[in-house]
Amino acid sequence: NKIFMEEAIGAEYGEGFETFRPNGLLKVDVDFLNDRLQEGFLRRIRYAMKPDEAYGLIFSWDNVVADSRALMLDAWNQLASEEGLELPEDDSVQRLLLYATADHILHKALAGEKNEADQDRLKTRLSHLYQDKLLKISEPIEGLKEWLDAVSTARIPCAVVSSFDRRNMVEALERMGLMKYFQAIVTEEDGMESIAHRFLSAAVKLDRKPSKCVVFEDDPRGITAAHNCTMMAVALIGAHPAYDLGQADLAVGSFSELSVINLRRLYAHKGSNFMDLEKQIAEKAPRRRKLTIDTI
Repeated sequence: NKIFMEEAIGAEYGEGFETFRPNGLLKVDVDFLNDRLQEGFLRRIRYAMKPDEAYGLIFSWDNVVADSRALMLDAWNQLASEEGLELPEDDSVQRLLLYATADHILHKALAGEKNEADQDRLKTRLSHLYQDKLLKISEPIEGLKEWLDAVSTARIPCAVVSSFDRRNMVEALERMGLMKYFQAIVTEEDGMESIAHRFLSAAVKLDRKPSKCVVFEDDPRGITAAHNCTMMAVALIGAHPAYDLGQADLAVGSFSELSVINLRRLYAHKGSNFMDLEKQIAEKAPRRRKLTIDTI
């Protein structure tokens, strides 16, 4: 049911998540990851020669990897048909089906007079219908495969994030022929509570600090989450019009408009830190012994 819920954006004011370690819980936030995942000297030399490899690309599943809008509309229409109801076809209702929560839609359009048990049943059925349609999807968003070919040639690691379970995600990616392009997958099993936490988890799996990651999103909430994580955001125009995506660092109509050089331009104003001074912890000198008559 997470698919049809409004998730928290997350990572506001340094908020992070906790991860288990043998010696106890470790609080992980954006600043911690940017500092801990800082490149060492040898990797800085490598990235100076091949700057593209320093980036990490994070793709949201919905409407970026797969056209989930069509799946959602089909699932809602089939649920309404099973309940003997009709959904209005005007644009406002269609937009409501795509972007509102399941509770809101069920209360307003389908089950206003039904009790809570019936609404829970309908939400479960809706989730199953959506999952069944997901299992049949075989084509990615237009231009995505060619873009992934380009970034793979440049040896840029990629991750995909979603609230689905891992098994269905892997099967869907294999059917679309995209599994070989993704070095990391963040799914429901990772237990991330917000959009930003999924992005941070993907950065950890890619071994790239958040400030060197680029998120591909189509939703203003996802763009905000990326910026909360100090990541760059590339918006795909389609599910939302261009004026709703104004806070993105770059907005494109399709992946065919992108080239690897666009990634360098996103970070052009930051320059290179190849020759920056590194912090070095000076070891304390041993205490000097005081000579006495007994010592002599």
